[in-house]
Order: sequence, then C-alpha cells, then structure tokens
Amino acid sequence: MGKISNIIRGVVSIAVIWLAASCAPGQAVEADYNVIPLPHSVRSSGSDPFRMSASTTVVAVDSAQVVNAELFAEYIKTLTGFRLKITDRMPSENYIRLAASNEDAAPESYRITVASDSIVVEGADAAGTFYGLQTLRKAIRGGRGDDVLYPAAVIEDGPRFSYRGGHLDCVRHFFPADSVKTYIDILALHNINRFHWHLTDDQGWRIEIRSLPELTKKGSVRSGTIIGNSGQYDSVPYGGYYTQTELRDIVAYAADRHITVIPEIDLPGHMVAALTSYPSLGCTGGPYEVYRRWGVTDDILCAGNDSVYVFLDKVFDEVADVFPSELIHIGGDEVPHGKWEKCPRCQAKIKELGLKDDARSTAVQKLQNHIMKHVSDRLAAKGRRVIGWDELIDNGFDTTAVIMSWRSPQDGGQDGAAFGYKTVRVPNTHLYFDYQYAEGDTIGAPYWRKIPLDSVYAYNPIPKCFTAEQAANVIGVQGNVWTEFIPSFREVQYMALPRMAALAELQWCDSPKDYEAFLVRLKYFLNLYEEEGYNYRPLD
Repeated sequence: MGKISNIIRGVVSIAVIWLAASCAPGQAVEADYNVIPLPHSVRSSGSDPFRMSASTTVVAVDSAQVVNAELFAEYIKTLTGFRLKITDRMPSENYIRLAASNEDAAPESYRITVASDSIVVEGADAAGTFYGLQTLRKAIRGGRGDDVLYPAAVIEDGPRFSYRGGHLDCVRHFFPADSVKTYIDILALHNINRFHWHLTDDQGWRIEIRSLPELTKKGSVRSGTIIGNSGQYDSVPYGGYYTQTELRDIVAYAADRHITVIPEIDLPGHMVAALTSYPSLGCTGGPYEVYRRWGVTDDILCAGNDSVYVFLDKVFDEVADVFPSELIHIGGDEVPHGKWEKCPRCQAKIKELGLKDDARSTAVQKLQNHIMKHVSDRLAAKGRRVIGWDELIDNGFDTTAVIMSWRSPQDGGQDGAAFGYKTVRVPNTHLYFDYQYAEGDTIGAPYWRKIPLDSVYAYNPIPKCFTAEQAANVIGVQGNVWTEFIPSFREVQYMALPRMAALAELQWCDSPKDYEAFLVRLKYFLNLYEEEGYNYRPLD
C-alpha cells in the first residue's frame, strides 16, 4: 500500500508541475521598432510592455479591418507558431484593436499606441492600419513558440510618397499566378502600394483579350529563346499567359494587401507578338515572328492603318474592365520610326493630320503622339489616366499623362518633373534591379553598369536643384525587375532582395539617410526573408 501511495503521490506531483508549466507565461522575446522602413516617430511611454501570446485577441469591427486582421494573424503564425484569435467584440484586456479613425492624418499613415493591456492601431484609412500591422510584424525578433513583448510606446508614421512602386516583367520570362502573388506579398512587406505589371512585348503577349483570341493563341509563344548573349538560340517553344479569371484574382489578392495593380500594354513599339497574331497591323504586313532575342525591333504598329485603332480600342476596353486602377501604363519607349518614314499609309496620316516638324519634335514623333493620344482619350472616357515612359516627353505628349522617368541624362532622358508632368522616378542608374549587384555576379543582366545595395540607398529622388513646384511633381519612386536574364522566380527574388529594402526607405522615409544604421536594421530584416522562404542575396 505504501508503494502504491508513493506512486500516486509521484503522478500527482508530475501532473501539478505540468499544469503549472502549461499555465505559466511562455518564453518571450522583446520586439524592436527599428524596422524597415524606419518609422517617423517612436516615443516610449514608460509603462510595462504588452505581451502578445496565443491568448491575444485581434479586434476588427469592419470588413476592411477583418481582412487586415486575417493577414496579420497569418504573419504572426509564420513568425511565432501561434495564431491570434479575431473578434468584433472588445475584450477587457490582452487585445490588439484595429481602427481607421485617425482621419486627420495623411492617407496611409498610422498611429500605434502600445500599453500593458492593449495595442491600438489607428490608421488614417484601412491601408494605414495595414502598414501599422506591418510594423508590429517586422518588430518581432524571436523564434517560433515565443511570446512577444512590445515595449510601451506611441508610434506615428506615414509615407513620403503616395506612389511606391514595384515592377515585374512577366513577358521575357513568364511566372505563374502563384509566383506573382508571392511577389505581391514581397511588395506588401516593403510597404509598396503599386504593382507595375509588364504584360506585353515583342517576346510574348501574356494577357487574355477575349475579343482578340489570336493574341494568346499565337502571340504568347515564341519558337525559341536566345541563349544568354551568345547569338545562339534554343529550339524550345516558350510561352504562357494569364486568363482574365487569373488576372481578376490577382487584382483582388493585391487589393487585400492595399496594392493597386497597374498593367502595362506597351505601344506602339514592343508589339511584335501582336503583329505575329495580326500581321495586318504592321506597316509591311509581315510575316512576323514572336521575337526570340532581346532588344528593340524596327517593326511597330502602323499608325496610318485605321484597323490599328480598332485593335487598340478592343485591347484597352478589356484591360480597363479587368484592372480597376486609375493609371494604365501605355509604354511609349524605344520606338524606331524608320518603318513609318517609309510607309505610305503613315505618311498619308501625317499629311491628313497636318503634322509638321518643329523645334520640339518631328512630324513622325507627333504621329506617335497621335496614336497614343487615341488610347489616352479612350481611357479618359472611362475615368482613367495614362502613365508612360519618359520618351513621351520627347514627343511633347499631353501633361495629363504621368511620366515614368527611367533614362539618365547621358542616355537622352529628360526629367518629367521639370517639364510639368507628375513623375515617378525609376532611373536605370540606381533602381533597375535586374542589373547585377557587382562584378563577378552570374545572376542578372550582365550590363556595363552594376547596382550594389549602397547605390540604391544613396539615390535622391528629388535633387537639391529642384524648385518647390518641381519637387511637388515627383509623386513616387519605383524599382524595376526586367527578366531577359532572369529565367526563374527564385532569381527574381534574389535580384530584388535586399535592394527592395533600400527602395522601401527611399519611398517611405524623409529623414536623413544613415546607411550604416540601415545595415544594422537590415540584418534583422533578413530574418523575415528567411521565415517567409524568400530567396535573397546575402550581405557582403
């Protein structure tokens, strides 16, 4: 009997110890608000920290905040292993409340108030609340299974630029819808709110236009691809395109993360895939072949052919139906005009329109304006606005267009902001993330220019020589990823990360730059890349 009593007492003791351990607070790590991008203001309140654990509740009282809460719960689960509960009722303590009540603040800004019993995230709007939650997510520096101690503080923050862009070329190399969604997740992590999606070019047509089925039947597949810079080609058919169902799904996925998708249909050049599908749209009538190499071709849409304008109406009517964004990108870059100079129909159109050379542009350049103005007017009737590359300035295009400045002055580029255009800065000297990081790299475009991380961070979107009016014309900054030399999505991530972290600070922060302090924060930020499974270039 004594032995049995001892056994019982031992079992009870073990049970008590287990119960005490299961009820005790878990191991905790302290959060750090020195994140990327760095918040504008963090004021310590001096009280006890807030402990986020598996028992913490997220309070969301409207549909937009429910979406924010669900995303935040997934982020926290990835980092800690536990999933937060979501409710529309206010508990007495241990909660994170989401609101969009900070209406006097600038769009997309937020205030976080951390107390011992609660965290309140107040956005100026639902997007602002989302970015506040991103800051809470990024502040975690611990392992799975740990509670998180958020130091008591008041954080006030908001973006420098309204347009914060990330670009991806899915033409030269095609990436399936799931990869595009992952790219959108990466943009969201960096507080980027515009996804510029390059969908058509000489090397392929990637968007379904139901009224023009040949575009994807013929134009989405090339018969082979150039091998590097060798001048040799493989003979492997390469293609792919997105259905309108997929496109709408991606648009909705991005909207949940407060990202607007801006599609690009590049014209009147970069159109060989369309000419292959419908040869009558070209000046010569073909035959054409979806381009197997990179670079610029002489074959462009025939501006003197009335059927081209019908074609463009069909394309952009469907584009506008699928994509609700105010801005639609219509390209306008790298357009050789040689075929127009020899084409009787184009010359007749120039005469019909009364176009003449002047000090600003030639009659042929003005013909390019005519075809692009047709698209601009069509979209304006639907409440949309066009954005295009800085070559539009060369042709004296209407200043209602937004300019995306990509060329350096030595490459012939002109600054849209200086000419009165609202402008997004995306210089190929600093923000082309397909360019290799350094000499000796084997991934990325092997061009003469290398763009290391510190070069991205050093870029100044608003030169000191700008007037106040010119500075106000700069509405944003964007990083571009062209994919001629990036065949896999893992390589896309490697080329974008961590340069996108430096871009995020250019887009969001207006405080003086401190590259060394940024690198300290970046070392912790890379842990998030690891937890999310993103591929990135390690720091040197």
